[in-house]
Amino acid sequence: MLAWEAEYPDKTLAVHHLLVLCYHLQHPHLYSPEGLQGAKKILFAFVEEGVTPQEMRRRQRAVVDSGKRTWKITGTPTSYGAYAHPIQWPITVVDVAAGGVEDYLGNAQAWARSICEALKKCP
Repeated sequence: MLAWEAEYPDKTLAVHHLLVLCYHLQHPHLYSPEGLQGAKKILFAFVEEGVTPQEMRRRQRAVVDSGKRTWKITGTPTSYGAYAHPIQWPITVVDVAAGGVEDYLGNAQAWARSICEALKKCP
């Protein structure tokens, strides 16, 4: 899908922020525990509040500033994000890719919405 973004930016780049978040949220060990909590909030803001990537960068600038931040965003072998219980994801990266580049925008948006719904059901 990253190759699609390079080859067809007009059809795909509008959801790059969702691609990265969705993939990482479904692989929570890629985040630190703090990074995972922050990523969930960011996805909900994108999906439920309609926040744009530009606005989110403005909002997060001070929070993620590596010169000021005291926590890691990415997971390490000794400190990584996890969910309390396994989550059954109704849509995964495989499903989005299977739809092809023509349906990529809609499928990435549906993926993001499905992750929000799954996370709401998670204790």
